[in-house]
Amino acid sequence: MSQPAGGPPQPPQPPRPPGTAERPEPAGTAERTTGDESWRGVERGLLRMRRTVLAAVLLPLAAVLGLLLYPLAGPGWAAAALVPLAAAAWGWRALARNWASWRYAERADELLISRGVIWRELTVVPYGRMQLVEVTSGPLERHFGLARLQLHTAAATTDAHIPGLTPKEAERLRERLTELGEARSAGL
Repeated sequence: MSQPAGGPPQPPQPPRPPGTAERPEPAGTAERTTGDESWRGVERGLLRMRRTVLAAVLLPLAAVLGLLLYPLAGPGWAAAALVPLAAAAWGWRALARNWASWRYAERADELLISRGVIWRELTVVPYGRMQLVEVTSGPLERHFGLARLQLHTAAATTDAHIPGLTPKEAERLRERLTELGEARSAGL
């Protein structure tokens, strides 16, 4: 163990719990290992897609409010156009934090899905409980080269999904999870 110049030896840092990294890796396929699982993030295209929707809704709203209120009610009321702009600025950062919180890990007997910034959520889906694994991709997701993996289990309240995957990764996961689900349910 090397020592920094002029200081005591530093103890090794324990691994962080899922979703608590200070700065996420920029690539969606980056892996982070903690314990016995390897966590993978979702694609950066999900962040671009959500930010595009945010800008497409709030920026025209701000422009319309400003252009309508200025001649009709005066410059004081036209300042109301700043509200959608403030919401867009806040949402821009909030979307980045939300995107960075999405992670998933494949373990021997279950799939782990972690997400959330303020309220962190860890979903554990046992392979043997999966009834249906589907890949969906709407028009906007296809434009950004993304797909969503939807997991249906025996209990309706434990259905889980992973947004922002590449279609290739979503198909790979679907095949693997279907294979593991059939093998685990056959053993019951």
